[in-house]
Amino acid sequence: MPWQHLLSCFLGGLFLMNALPHVVSGATGRPFQSPFAKPAGEGLSSSTVNMLWGLFNAAVAYALICRVGACDLHALPDVAATGLGVLTTGLFSARYFGRFHGGNLVEKP
Repeated sequence: MPWQHLLSCFLGGLFLMNALPHVVSGATGRPFQSPFAKPAGEGLSSSTVNMLWGLFNAAVAYALICRVGACDLHALPDVAATGLGVLTTGLFSARYFGRFHGGNLVEKP
C-alpha cells in the first residue's frame, strides 16, 4: 500500500474532525471561531459562515477518504490512518478552543 494512500486517509480524518464543530455550531445557531473571523481563528463567525465552512470541510474529507484515498473500512491501516487524523485534529481543537470555552480548566490552589 503506497504511503500517499495512507496520507490521504489521514488528511481526510483531519478535515472530517474539523467539520464537526463548525456544522454543529451552524446547525444550533451559535457563533464559533473560524478562519474568516477577525482575528482569524479567535474571533467569532456567524452560524451561517460556520455551517458553510463545516460543509466545505466535510466535502474535502469525503474527497480525500472516499475518492483520492479510496479508504477501505475493512482495512486496519486505512481506518487507523483516518482515526489518527481525527485524533490529531480533535486534540488540537480541544486544547486550542478550550482557551475560549473553558475546556482547559485548571484548579487554582
